[in-house]
Amino acid sequence: MRAVTVLLTWCAVATGLRLPVAETVSPRQVASAPKSFRWKSTEVLVGPKDDGRGIAGIKDPSVVEINGTYHVFASTAKEAGYNLVYFNFTDFEKAGSATFSYLDQAPLGTGYRAAPQVFYFTPQKLWYLVYQNGNAAYSTNPNIGDPLGWTAPKTFYSGMPSIVSENIGEGYWVDMWVICDTKTCHLFSSDDNGHLYRSETSIEEFPNGMSQPVIDLKDSNRFELFEAACVYTIGDAQYLLLIEAIGSDEHRYFRSWTSTSIAGPWEPLAATEANPFARANNVEFEGTPWTKSISHGEVIRDQTDQTLTIKLCDLRFLYQGLSPEAGGSYNGLPWRLGLLTQQDAEC
Repeated sequence: MRAVTVLLTWCAVATGLRLPVAETVSPRQVASAPKSFRWKSTEVLVGPKDDGRGIAGIKDPSVVEINGTYHVFASTAKEAGYNLVYFNFTDFEKAGSATFSYLDQAPLGTGYRAAPQVFYFTPQKLWYLVYQNGNAAYSTNPNIGDPLGWTAPKTFYSGMPSIVSENIGEGYWVDMWVICDTKTCHLFSSDDNGHLYRSETSIEEFPNGMSQPVIDLKDSNRFELFEAACVYTIGDAQYLLLIEAIGSDEHRYFRSWTSTSIAGPWEPLAATEANPFARANNVEFEGTPWTKSISHGEVIRDQTDQTLTIKLCDLRFLYQGLSPEAGGSYNGLPWRLGLLTQQDAEC
């Protein structure tokens, strides 16, 4: 087992925090959202280390930027299963050489943990790491730069909610995601079977008191609404939803919707194969394209609080990609991380 190193002091973290954006629900349409997107992608930035752990893929990144330092949490995948890793860096060109701190060394523990999301919950002055462990789980930490500080898992539900088990079919319950406004925290999840679920609790009760989920969005074609949902605040009562789909070419891409409420309804924005949020056909690669899938990822946030506030311009999206020649079992696929930068959309 490699040693876990504290890579950032709490002092630096605290000075990078910003206050949440107030929300008032309005019936108006979402303003200033681009109708199409263009991106430029780096080559592979991050992959597994040759450190004896036998990891096949680095997946599912969640990322925040604090005072010029990027903090990344990701899944480590291999045939034997999943866990989580943390690393940080100040320059994307050097991301691949960042030290890995494996979170199975923390109280968060060994066993199945995957698909992390990180944010700072201002009311409690705690970082939350939300992830899947067969349930919708979370750990907390007062210091994002201390990999040993993540607490043992707790869950939002006592077990799989009945609405999920009734609709999941042959899918999997995956990719939990939390976003809050000034009154309510919402928990999203997917089932690889065409359903997006949402629960809620008051900001005072969070993380306790989650309601039974409802289906916020569904599609009879499971591949059109597959997994990896992200929801962001993009303005006063304006929200962006991203969901990963599997295209007609069997490669992965992201669709997008907007709404004036976190609870929906959601209106398509760039949501087709011809006009996607992010797909190989709207991405220009540096050098030879290394992936045809733009898969599970996240917009880089420099506002780190529970509102997940971003600007819909100059976006950067850290994602997982896969060599088109790769094959084998899903857990053993060699996923790598790359970075998309939005083109022609200056703030």
